[in-house]
Amino acid sequence: MAAPDAPSEVTELIYVPEPSWRPALVAVGLAAMIAAIFMGWFYALAGGIIFIAGLWGWIRQASDQTQRLPRRQELTSAVIPAAPMRRSARQPDA
Repeated sequence: MAAPDAPSEVTELIYVPEPSWRPALVAVGLAAMIAAIFMGWFYALAGGIIFIAGLWGWIRQASDQTQRLPRRQELTSAVIPAAPMRRSARQPDA
């Protein structure tokens, strides 16, 4: 039997994505493509490759992480019903 002051068992989980460098790669690739306007086509080519590779990996990683999530999660807390607020009775002007 559990002690009375022990925390209850976890029933709802919060999922946080794993850290990743892919958003930074997408930003670097986009910056290189913008810099290519002033510096030359080589930067556009390199930036485009980095941008596409980073975006493709980022989408694939997000897809893999969402596939691992449970399809259904049981709520154990009570749901508070939505009720309109009551208007207070106004005092007549004197």
